[in-house]
Amino acid sequence: MRLLSVIRGELNRLFLIELEDGNRIEAVLYRGDTLCVSTQVGCPVRCAFCASGREGMIRNLTSQEIVGQYELVSRLVPIRRIAMAGIGDPLLNWTNVKEAFWDLKRRNLKVSFYTTGFPPDRLRDLLQLPHSGVTISIHSTDPITRDLIMPHAGDVQSIIQVLEEVLPRMSIRRRRKVSLAYMPLKGVNDSDREVQRIGEIARRLGVGVTLLYYNRVNDMEPVDPAQYERIFLKIRSMGVRVTLSTRFRKDKVGGCGTLVANREVRA
Repeated sequence: MRLLSVIRGELNRLFLIELEDGNRIEAVLYRGDTLCVSTQVGCPVRCAFCASGREGMIRNLTSQEIVGQYELVSRLVPIRRIAMAGIGDPLLNWTNVKEAFWDLKRRNLKVSFYTTGFPPDRLRDLLQLPHSGVTISIHSTDPITRDLIMPHAGDVQSIIQVLEEVLPRMSIRRRRKVSLAYMPLKGVNDSDREVQRIGEIARRLGVGVTLLYYNRVNDMEPVDPAQYERIFLKIRSMGVRVTLSTRFRKDKVGGCGTLVANREVRA
C-alpha cells in the first residue's frame, strides 16, 4: 500500500491510497483525530445517495489493508479513533473486518461502525463486540422505498428484529452507543408518516437517531434546511435522542456519501 495524495477540504483531509493490485481506496481524517477507513473496494449495496457504490463491488479488503490505512495516516498525524465508515459495508466483509477490529483495539484505538445491518446474523455479532458505537442505516421503514434507495441492503424488518432481540439484553450505557441513521431525501423518504415511524422504532428500541444531511452526488435532492429542522424537532419531541450531521459530514471533501473507489489522482 502507498499514499498517493492528500486532498484538503475546509475541515477534512482525504487520503487517496493505492493497494498492491493497483486499486484505490479512500480514508478521511475528520475531527482532528478520527480516521474513517474503507473496508471494501467499491460497495455492493449501491445506495442511490452514495458515490461509493457507483462501480459496484470490486473486492474485499484484507484485514491488513484495513489496518494499513491507519498505519499510513498515523505517520502524519496522531489518530485516536477509527470509524469503519468509508467505502464498503463492514458486515459484508465481516471476517476481515473483525480481525482488523481486534488488531486496532490492541493498539488502544476506539473503533466505531456504520453499516446497513445486513446480514442480520453479523449485525448480532457486531453489537456484542466492545465497539465505541454502531450506527445502522435505516433511511426508510417502508420496504419499497428502502429498496429504491438501498437496493441491496436486505430486509429492514429482519434487521429491526435482531435489534429487538439483542438490545434489551444490553445495559443502558451500551445501548446508548447504538443509533439508527436516517437521511431524509426530498420527495422520497421525508413524509410525516416516515418520520413518525422512525421515531417510534427508535423510542421502542431505546436508541438514538443520527439525522444525516445529504451531500448531493446525483439528481436526488436533500430536504431544505427548514424541513430538516422540522424532522429533527419532531423526532426529538418523541423523547428520542437525535444527533445532527456535523460540519465534517457535510464537507465536500470526505463528507458522508462522497467517497469514490479508484478516484483519479489530481495533477
